[in-house]
Amino acid sequence: QLQLVESGGGLVQPGGSLRLSCAASGFSLDYYTIGWFRQAPGKEREGVSCISSSGGSTNYGDSAKGRFTISRDNAKNTVYLQMNSLKPEDTAVYYCAADEDYSDYDVATGVPFYYGMDYWGKGTLVTVSS
Repeated sequence: QLQLVESGGGLVQPGGSLRLSCAASGFSLDYYTIGWFRQAPGKEREGVSCISSSGGSTNYGDSAKGRFTISRDNAKNTVYLQMNSLKPEDTAVYYCAADEDYSDYDVATGVPFYYGMDYWGKGTLVTVSS
């Protein structure tokens, strides 16, 4: 059974950091572009970042640039999202997703659109609040 499982979410104060993990089971992430997305209450799902199958190419949405870093460890079948300088507006459920062909993406940022992703995790909640 193909499965993506996110972890690492929680409550953090503004200015703090969190590292999210996305672990795959039932398939290898080696051949997939992996994206991180987030969805705040009442808002559309937003692309945050993505990383190519080799890890050699990364892209970030405007809200993540300069603060978030995506990385992957194919040996561990896991992708990470390091989030620094967190702001209250970063509060959302964060999802990871796998894309087989990287064909639907925002040309301005290189981040895939959520509707083009093939497999999804169930999400992890990040709350930034004092």
